[in-house]
Amino acid sequence: MKNTIKFDKTAENGGSMIQDIAPHQYDVTYKNAKAEPDNIMLIYDKGSLLCHMEGNQISYPTVREIAEVFPMIYEKAKFLFHIDEEDYFELHQPKIEPFGKWKYLPKEGLRNARPIWMAYAGITGFQIHKWYTEHRFCGKCGKKMKAKQTERAMQCLDCSRVVYPQICPSVIVGITDGSRILMTKYASSHSNYKKYALVAGYAEIGESLENTVAREVMEEVGLKVKNIRYYKSQPWSFSDALLVGFFCEVDGNAEIKMDTEELSAAEWFERDALPKERSEASISLTGEMIDAFRDGII
Repeated sequence: MKNTIKFDKTAENGGSMIQDIAPHQYDVTYKNAKAEPDNIMLIYDKGSLLCHMEGNQISYPTVREIAEVFPMIYEKAKFLFHIDEEDYFELHQPKIEPFGKWKYLPKEGLRNARPIWMAYAGITGFQIHKWYTEHRFCGKCGKKMKAKQTERAMQCLDCSRVVYPQICPSVIVGITDGSRILMTKYASSHSNYKKYALVAGYAEIGESLENTVAREVMEEVGLKVKNIRYYKSQPWSFSDALLVGFFCEVDGNAEIKMDTEELSAAEWFERDALPKERSEASISLTGEMIDAFRDGII
């Protein structure tokens, strides 16, 4: 069964989240494919991606272009996914040095890259590449692992343990109090992101997502909440996460008791007085949720 994703929003429209790439279609179905000259290569070096940027327009090298500096690419390239009818591949090693117009861009630069479906390809490929890179050795016996040819999985050459990609579920929480919404800023020791965001956190073992919402809100801002409602989800390969958005309401006292280790700010904002920095089109679920509240959709 093909795992094909086609979203309702068009990639050409402003305000789309990064996975909203319609009319393009993303298909993650694994196949044991060999690279062809015109296929797209996503080459990573730690947290950076080999690409060409002209303004904010991004492009990636083809297999043919990489073969000019690394002829063994046809044997070494590993299938990632395809978008529309185009197959995308990655290279685990060796490192490809920048050449010609192709330079390394930190993955955070993909937040502002366009077209958005190409940015989505770049960051999604990074998550898969990172998973392969971090599972070269078996967590059970410590021996080497090898990629399986029949599915996206790594198998230990010694004990035969099979490991599949894992995704970290994380909640994004829009806490409302009438016409107000609670917005936060991360502490510098916790994140490099400096703009306003919403309460967020990872699900722990044994928790439902609703339990995670209640716990994270209490831990970060000291509030009880009620009427927890699912909004939308988003794959977020920047942090290996599956983001799940919820809105909820304050239950009782709305006085904030901020966790100063994780946050540098936590404030209530009226619907018509939200920080201007969030008014721009956003590729993130957090941004869309804030926009939905500001526009009266929530």
